[in-house]
Amino acid sequence: MAAQANPQILSDVIHIRSLAFFLLLSYHVASGAGGTWQLLLSNVGISAMHSQLLINDRVIIFDRTNFGPSNISLPNGACHDSPNDAVSKQDCTAHSIEYDVALNRIRPLTVQSNTWCSSGGVLPDGTLLQTGGDKDGERKARLFSPCQDNSCDWTEVDNGLAARRWYASNHILPDGRQIIIGGRGQFNFEFFPKTNAPNLYSLPFLSQTNDRGDENNLYPYVFLNSDGNMFIFANNRAILLDYSKNNVFKTYPEIPGGDPRSYPSTGSAVLLPVKNLEATVVDLEVLVCGGAPKGSFDLSLRRNTFVKALDTCARIKINDANPQWIVEKMPRARVMGDMTLLPDGHVLLINGGSSGTAGWELGREPVLNPDLYHPDKPVGSRFEVLNPSTIPRMYHSTAGLLRDGRVLVGGSNPHAFYNFTGVLFPTELRLEAFSPSYLETQYRSIRPRIVSPTLQSTINYGGILRLRFRVMGRVKSPVKVTMVFPSFTTHSFSMNQRLLVLDHFGSSRMGLWTHEVRVKIPRSANLAPPGFYMVFVVNQDIPSEGIWVRLQ
Repeated sequence: MAAQANPQILSDVIHIRSLAFFLLLSYHVASGAGGTWQLLLSNVGISAMHSQLLINDRVIIFDRTNFGPSNISLPNGACHDSPNDAVSKQDCTAHSIEYDVALNRIRPLTVQSNTWCSSGGVLPDGTLLQTGGDKDGERKARLFSPCQDNSCDWTEVDNGLAARRWYASNHILPDGRQIIIGGRGQFNFEFFPKTNAPNLYSLPFLSQTNDRGDENNLYPYVFLNSDGNMFIFANNRAILLDYSKNNVFKTYPEIPGGDPRSYPSTGSAVLLPVKNLEATVVDLEVLVCGGAPKGSFDLSLRRNTFVKALDTCARIKINDANPQWIVEKMPRARVMGDMTLLPDGHVLLINGGSSGTAGWELGREPVLNPDLYHPDKPVGSRFEVLNPSTIPRMYHSTAGLLRDGRVLVGGSNPHAFYNFTGVLFPTELRLEAFSPSYLETQYRSIRPRIVSPTLQSTINYGGILRLRFRVMGRVKSPVKVTMVFPSFTTHSFSMNQRLLVLDHFGSSRMGLWTHEVRVKIPRSANLAPPGFYMVFVVNQDIPSEGIWVRLQ
């Protein structure tokens, strides 16, 4: 009697054959050692000033409604009155789109009030909350719930905010609410939804960092600390705020040199990957890169003089007893750049210019090369220069991580209205994807593929997550599992961006090429606020495609 074949081994063999065939088909695809660029769409109809990946793998993109006609019509032949539009009083074009990553296509959406320079973030149920803007949109709250049948669209809440929010920042809280901080002329913060009085809380720190003329404290960099307090950086310094009591818990020193890093000097910032989640005190670090020297905005705006941008990063351990900024050099000066956490734990610096500031026509010398930052390497060896794009991405550009590991890049509209001629940087409607080197063909044999769970799963605080994955080549144990919260990106800051490296709990081999890794889910919502995350398995710095999980 013939021995019965092991179904797991048969499955692995089929996987090997299909992967080998795929490798043969893909061998001719050219890719550089520093990543590759792909033009996705040559015209998405609007400039990508704001973007947010949702749990259905579609990206919501929008600009502003008083921009003049865009290049894409509103759905179903609709039009709306635009009394504040300097170009057209009735607008039949869309100023928001949904980009379907899998199908590489767009559909127009209907946003009514002005979303110019607004903020946002995803709620625990996966709904996009979008807040503020200009003129008729300054106190609006807008909601977008993802769907699969193209029936979903924006809904708007009148007076959803207690104060006018223009150039504010949002962050999700451990209880699932959003905190909305600052904005032009607003030295305060509030919450959405409103759960208790008062509706508005004064924050003098924001007035103290408001430079006369330049401001340089708009779109403050905001990160949730492991103790539940909020790290807030504006201009060139930061505080740790107990928002529940409106009490400044800690004041941090000024960044050496004192130059501003917030809008319109516009550097960028990330919370570096959060590790050792079971430690008594979790060591969190913030990295701030780029920006413009003090006075640059005024020189650009009033004197047509474009000062070289800053070429430094500053890094600080925010839970140290005596925290200090450590400054290091970047490969180049960069202003208006974006910083994106990659699933392997590295940081991508992308977009922007090397002189001037943020603002209409106030940036110069586009930076076409991304740079990769390796947080765990020694100072002096952390940066790697990557392959350049051919498209300048200046003011109002965006970049965001997709579940397949690519980075979606769009926007650049550094002048008023949809002007394509007679300007230094024409309105940019092209959408690109940057593929980091971990997606190159040579790494396919060691790239994991998660096979279980396959559907969106619910995970609980303090529990164990089991991930089964397949790798044709060598697995270097222990593999790393990372969990990434999808960010709302605008004006060089990705709000809510957070990557956690989950603590290893065990691993085993399940078949010829199938493995299981068990990791500990964070124990506290202070470490990982509730909501949907992308989870990746990383083998030898090569990440899998992510899967969606809901943490609650």
